Amino acid sequence: MRVALGLGGSVVIGAGRLDLPDLIATLDAIERTGSVQGLADALGLSYRTAWARLQAFEAALGQPLVRKVRGHGSALTEAGRALADALSEARRSLDGALDREARALEHRLTRLVSGEAAPLRVVGSHDPLLVEAVAERTGCELSVLGSSEAARRLLAGQADLAGFHCGLLAPEAAGPPFATLRAGEGLVLRPVFEREQGLILAPGNPLGIQGVADLASGQVRYVNRQKGSGTRLWFDRLLDAAAIPPTAVRGYGIEEFTHQAVAAVIACGEADAGLGARAAAERLGLDFVPVGWEVYYLAASRSLGADILDDLAADLTARAGRTAGYRLPGAASTG
Repeated sequence: MRVALGLGGSVVIGAGRLDLPDLIATLDAIERTGSVQGLADALGLSYRTAWARLQAFEAALGQPLVRKVRGHGSALTEAGRALADALSEARRSLDGALDREARALEHRLTRLVSGEAAPLRVVGSHDPLLVEAVAERTGCELSVLGSSEAARRLLAGQADLAGFHCGLLAPEAAGPPFATLRAGEGLVLRPVFEREQGLILAPGNPLGIQGVADLASGQVRYVNRQKGSGTRLWFDRLLDAAAIPPTAVRGYGIEEFTHQAVAAVIACGEADAGLGARAAAERLGLDFVPVGWEVYYLAASRSLGADILDDLAADLTARAGRTAGYRLPGAASTG
């Protein structure tokens, strides 16, 4: 099942009403074909009907929208161009929201028509608990991405749920795209757990690394996370707070895509340090210097259905409650 939603509505001027889809199609066709005949052909109308439609729009708006260009057919006037740009901008700003709502509607209609759940697409920053929870669900697929890209795909209507984190910052303080993931955008956020992040180090910490400042010594081989990941964004903020330029960190440009991969690189002796989750360090028997606790969120369209989001969120919270390096959301303020 596929659902497609588009920009509709109308513009009311006095006693006249202009249909927005017809207006958009007319301006697009003139711009694309450069003639009224092209407009007629593009919309499957007679030349007379196309010309009458154009004149009706111009009369209602009180502005000429098209001008004749000698030897080159027709082109949009300045007013026509301004109107086309305004409508295009409105369409672009709504595309993501419409695509999100279309995906949510597909899920609801699929369940209504067939009695079965539609495939659920999850995108998210890497976390072992998320990987495990999705793998155990039928009809649920996970794409591991950086937090920034996961948020962008949800906003663009290319995913059903997104998992992300912003280090020590709340989403509204972390800037785009995270600040856009709020209820006013028709979305729902669930804090599902907190996890401890810090510097993953070789067993026994042979270099005596105590914090981020030690990474600028030139002796420490660092392994980074990929650009756009929440951990990379957090590390960059830590460097900025310590007034350490990235060029001072040996290995700053070496990137891995998961916490386990960072830990594995350190475990095999190819790097000395990397920022990652305590759980990844403990799985490989590595040392760990804490940096802080962060909240991991799930976000989804409000129209998807609270049961779908709540089910996965509850599963992740339960897993976090029995896993080292994790704690329940809000545990620090309540305990």
